[in-house]
Amino acid sequence: MTSYLGKHAEYYDIIYKEKPYAQEAAFVQACIKRYGHGETQRLLELACGSGNHAFQLEQLGYSVLATDYSLDLLDVARKKAAQRASSVDFQLADMRTLELESPSFDAAICLFDSIGYVQTDAAIASVLSGVHRHLRPDGLIIFEFWHAPAMLSHYDPLRVRRWPMPNGELLRIATTQLLDQGNLAEVNYQIFELRDDHTYATLTETQVNRFFTVSEMDAFLRAADFRALDWLNGYTWDQELNDQTWHVLAVAQRA
Repeated sequence: MTSYLGKHAEYYDIIYKEKPYAQEAAFVQACIKRYGHGETQRLLELACGSGNHAFQLEQLGYSVLATDYSLDLLDVARKKAAQRASSVDFQLADMRTLELESPSFDAAICLFDSIGYVQTDAAIASVLSGVHRHLRPDGLIIFEFWHAPAMLSHYDPLRVRRWPMPNGELLRIATTQLLDQGNLAEVNYQIFELRDDHTYATLTETQVNRFFTVSEMDAFLRAADFRALDWLNGYTWDQELNDQTWHVLAVAQRA
């Protein structure tokens, strides 16, 4: 499980500059208010990346402990936290072996399809078991995953994107193939930093992420002593799940 290492972590906020972090954080808050019991103040975030959701949730009034297994991404997040005078607590942690010295949390989040990076049945069970240990009774877990019907029917084997940079542009070529076993998608990235002085830097990285059916994920939740409360079509309330649904947002409660 490796992703966003080295320069790729430095490019992270350029690549996802247009991601609507504020709107997504507000939707998470709406889920907490709709499905939560009692006051929700302390949030645990898994796979926090460069901290953008955590900062938005902090602005909404939550106390956030944000974790990731990538030191490179955490370095980016901590530098931004210092610039913002943020109180978000960024900690190095692997979600598969979650052991935090902290009081229980009111809710946990794992967004941006990050739960799929752990890939195996045993690892997913370990993630959910670890979250269960760290949540208070009736605490919520809100997480996002790739939806199998969309991946199997509509995945794009080749995507090319460009982003402006102060002294040039960033070019990313992503090639995707579905692996034969395990509902896994392998994405190979080639990234080029093309500078105005006609020099360039390049990196390659391969990421493997799992996609799920709702029934499959529901079984994982029940096995970990969670009760599913809702399955949402992305960050919306009023759209039914279908084979065009790329991202499912799950809301579940600790039993």
